[in-house]
Amino acid sequence: MKKHYFIYIFLCLNLFVTSISFAKQSNYFVEGKILFDKNEFEKSKIFFERDIVFNPKSELSYLYLAKIFNENENDEEQERNLNSVLLLNPKNDEAIYMLTLLKIKQSNYSVAKRLIEKFDLICDLFCEKNTEMKSKFKKIIPENEKNNN
Repeated sequence: MKKHYFIYIFLCLNLFVTSISFAKQSNYFVEGKILFDKNEFEKSKIFFERDIVFNPKSELSYLYLAKIFNENENDEEQERNLNSVLLLNPKNDEAIYMLTLLKIKQSNYSVAKRLIEKFDLICDLFCEKNTEMKSKFKKIIPENEKNNN
């Protein structure tokens, strides 16, 4: 009888500790967002990365990491995180918008053109940015494409 009692107590304690652990893990994104809003990018980056460790499908953590790398002008890491967002949610218009601007900055005409076409189809929250994006895109259009339009 005592043996069953100890097993019951052990399971209850284990459940309690596990629930506290999960509660703490779920706050990583919230903590990162608070720090991000205060422009404390390096500190917020740690929380977003922790959130991804415990929740690899955290689309928003990848997006905010991309924003941090955009601020730090680390194009390679920004692109990697934006691609992760788009793998998780191909219709994330903010990620498409940011990736398009990055490709325009890199003068990658063909990829930027394809992303703009995709953005036109799915834009939801960032539709007002479409004109800005297209005007930046016009600056990288090759001469042979200008003559065709």
